[in-house]
Amino acid sequence: MRSPKSSLRDKQPAHWHGPGLIVGVDEAGRGPLAGPVVAAAVMLNIDKPIAGLADSKVLTEKRRERLFDEIRARALCCCIAEASVEEIDQLNILQATLLAMRRAVEGLRLKPTLVLVDGNRLPQLHVPAEAIVKGDAKVPAISAASILAKVHRDRQCLQMDEIYPAYGFAKHKGYPTAQHLAALREHGVTPWHRRTFGPVQEILARG
Repeated sequence: MRSPKSSLRDKQPAHWHGPGLIVGVDEAGRGPLAGPVVAAAVMLNIDKPIAGLADSKVLTEKRRERLFDEIRARALCCCIAEASVEEIDQLNILQATLLAMRRAVEGLRLKPTLVLVDGNRLPQLHVPAEAIVKGDAKVPAISAASILAKVHRDRQCLQMDEIYPAYGFAKHKGYPTAQHLAALREHGVTPWHRRTFGPVQEILARG
C-alpha cells in the first residue's frame, strides 16, 4: 500500500520541488545584433500570487509592462543583470548569456535553495540548479524572469532609439530585420552593435 506522502507527491506538477526558496531565471536578447544580453532571476512569494504569468513572448507589451511592476512589487526578491556588448564579442553570446544569468542569481538578496533556468544550459552557480526546456511556459518563476528581462531590454532599445534614431531600435529591438540591415548598410556600425555577429562583421569588412 502506498503511503499518503508518496500519493501526494504523485499528484504534484512535473516541476514541483517542495518547500524552499526557488528561483526562476531567463534571458532576453540573444538573437539581436545590438545591445547587451539581459538576464533576470525571480524568487516568487507563494503568499502573494501573481495572475497571468506566461512566457513574455506571448504577452502584449502593455501586459508585460503591467506584470513587470507587479513582479517587482510582489516577489520575495528579484535581480536584473547584463553582459555587455564588449563581453558578448569577447566571450561569445552563449557564454555571455550564462554570465548574465550568474550575475542575476548572485545579485539576489536571498540565497536560493534551487535555481530553475530556462533552456538546456546552466550557468556556473554555487547552488543546485536545473535546466528546463521551454521553462518560461511551464514554471511561473521562469515566466516572471522572462518578463523582467524582456521589458528591461526593450526599454534600453527605446533609449538607444533616441540616440540613434536612424536605425529603428524602438521597432526591431536590435533584431536583424530588413529595416535594421538597411540602416547598417547606410549609416554604419554604432558602438551598440555586436561586432562578432555576421551581418555586423560584413559591414565592418566593407570599411
